Amino acid sequence: MQAIKSKDSVVYFNEEAYQQLNNYLANTNHSSMFVLVDTNTHENCLARFMGNLAIDLPIEIIEIEAGEINKNIETCSGVWNALSELGADRKSLLINLGGGVVTDLGGFIACTFKRGISYINIPTTLLAMVDASVGGKTGVDLGNLKNMVGVISESEMVLVDTAYLKTLSGNELRSGFAEMLKHGLIKDANYWRRLSKIEALTTTDLDTLIHESVIIKNDIVLVDPTEQNIRKYLNFGHTLGHAIESYFLTHPEKQTLLHGEAIAIGMITEAFLAKEILGLSETDLLEVATVFMNIYPKVSIEKEDYQAIIDLLIFDKKNVGGKVLFVLLNKIGEAKFNCEVPENLLIASLDYYNQLQ
Repeated sequence: MQAIKSKDSVVYFNEEAYQQLNNYLANTNHSSMFVLVDTNTHENCLARFMGNLAIDLPIEIIEIEAGEINKNIETCSGVWNALSELGADRKSLLINLGGGVVTDLGGFIACTFKRGISYINIPTTLLAMVDASVGGKTGVDLGNLKNMVGVISESEMVLVDTAYLKTLSGNELRSGFAEMLKHGLIKDANYWRRLSKIEALTTTDLDTLIHESVIIKNDIVLVDPTEQNIRKYLNFGHTLGHAIESYFLTHPEKQTLLHGEAIAIGMITEAFLAKEILGLSETDLLEVATVFMNIYPKVSIEKEDYQAIIDLLIFDKKNVGGKVLFVLLNKIGEAKFNCEVPENLLIASLDYYNQLQ
């Protein structure tokens, strides 16, 4: 499978990924190597990674607790201290072996430790393979506010080994699949419709579709690496979706939503907003809602939750001058950014989701 070149990095796939990693390690002069894992990837993924290495460089393993709740500055501080105590210097290399939490947090740690050391991402979840590990966004949450602290700086390379997907639950796979569906909605209607037939997809299909998803994201990031314009398209579903995810994350009586589960709700509600504001056709709205409702379980959002969710929108990173700005769809496969939405339509969009079966 052909490698995908971004501005300052390359995404390699499957067998070639480890060949390229070993070639890179043999031809660079890193003083030491650190592998960041969480409790899940330490148990389920580390052995496969280590078995594919062919180097003599000393390796230290640093483990963090799994889960979005640990994607914070406190966890960073623990890893920074571990790096310091283990003798990491500016020529050290950090390899992030994990899902989006590990690649986001590990990238931020690498970019800030001693003002920046090299890092490599090895995503082990579908979500991280198609989204979180690609494009150079790093960062951590600030309380319940998603990705509020971070930098944009690409890794040396990204290694996508789809064998790691065998370690995932069905829920985790569906979480990543939401981002792939998003790529189709914002950029490629044919890709969206191929993905929509999820029951017909084979393992081979998934490898090809992952590759196409990374191409879609990479093509956007190459044009707009710092999210001044069209990179905002990648936030479709994330304005309301992140607010819902954050709200549910910090209310113990609510179920904890995986990122993709929350973003799926965000894409349904923001498709409704697109119909009201941009004239997205009723047919397209129904298609979007039907696909997501067939794949993702219905989540109970009570009317008394609405205002707290809407209040969280003020912290969205796309906002300018206090205005909450959305990415909406003109049609399936074509998006528009910087769309203002009145509060009454936000409430209507949540009502729309709640009435779906």
